[in-house]
Amino acid sequence: MIILPAIDIKDGQCVRLVKGDFATAHKVAEDPLITAKSFYEDGASWIHMVDLDGALDGKLVNAPIYLDIVKNTKLKTEVGGGIRSLQTIEYYINNGVSRVILGSAAAENPELVKAAVKLYSNKIAVGIDARNGKIATKGWINTLEIDYIEFAKQMEALGVSTIIFTDISKDGTLEGPNLEQLKAINDAVSCDIIASGGICNINDIENLAKLSLYGAICGKSIYSGTLSLKKAIERVQL
Repeated sequence: MIILPAIDIKDGQCVRLVKGDFATAHKVAEDPLITAKSFYEDGASWIHMVDLDGALDGKLVNAPIYLDIVKNTKLKTEVGGGIRSLQTIEYYINNGVSRVILGSAAAENPELVKAAVKLYSNKIAVGIDARNGKIATKGWINTLEIDYIEFAKQMEALGVSTIIFTDISKDGTLEGPNLEQLKAINDAVSCDIIASGGICNINDIENLAKLSLYGAICGKSIYSGTLSLKKAIERVQL
């Protein structure tokens, strides 16, 4: 299982949210590039990055920050937030991003997913963000009457190989991930599943590893000091 430390950007700042609520945004680091380099020094090979402004506006807002990290670190990068067109996907991939995440666009425009996967294969991931088991979009403001498992199966049928699953009620809470929903989605599809939301400590990492997931995204736990990124990476490499 790979560990993906997270950098979320709002108004050019590294922030974390609680349950996706933009009103809870608080700064967690001074400089995105320095933060990314520190993750690499702790052993990370991947980094997960989200353009929060882009997720709300449906367009690229903080892309220069992410491309600076791509250019100036050895980290593999996955980027999401505001990616709603093939042109945007192409822009990121042509500038060295390893994996592009489709969130709202995947729910609202499955044809985009189909076209993107045809062009870029495993460089496309779909973010499935769920509130009470239903898909949420547009920066988690809208909730659709689509079950997360059924949606995962639809994405698998379109050729998606990687899914990032977030239980919104857990995100940013440090209350532990939703192991039940993660097991259910991992059992339901053949896609690689990346867990996101609620991870607090090394025990959570061990519980996720037992589910044979592909990856785990850690954000607030690293910034708040409840989880050592270095120790988490060492644990999953055993």
